[in-house]
Amino acid sequence: MVTLDSWSEQDFTLLEGCNTPEMTAHLGGPETPAKLRERQQRYVENAFTGEMFVIVTDDGDRAGLVGYWEHTEAAEMVWETGWAILPEFQGRGLATAAVHEVAKVAAAAGRHSTLHAYPGVTNTASNALCRKAGFVLLGDRDFEYPKGHWMRCNDWCLELSAPRH
Repeated sequence: MVTLDSWSEQDFTLLEGCNTPEMTAHLGGPETPAKLRERQQRYVENAFTGEMFVIVTDDGDRAGLVGYWEHTEAAEMVWETGWAILPEFQGRGLATAAVHEVAKVAAAAGRHSTLHAYPGVTNTASNALCRKAGFVLLGDRDFEYPKGHWMRCNDWCLELSAPRH
């Protein structure tokens, strides 16, 4: 249903498309152009532990993004994941398929046995995606994202050794 493609210079327009008030309503709002360029550079240079991918549909459309990176959770290092699907591609199960694929990549990378997602408690779609993708809800808590902006989120956890459908 989807493939994951490495992030490249050409994918900045995808970041811009995901940086709208609607797409970032549960994430503290759109980033400034300068912050967006910094994010693009980190993604292109893979300047973090983990990797960002473009979600590519069977038709070859670049529909969104998904990635994984290290995060400290309760004094333990874990993988964290996040995703965004452009509005015109939403509702087709692409994000769920992409999260399944990125979980395979994170599992193959080793290092950590769990993958966490932290959608806002009011983000119905992302919480439903976590449930559908096989994550287990550990509870809700305060989470800082972006830096300086605190939100109430759910902590979802996926055991990477567990089979996924």
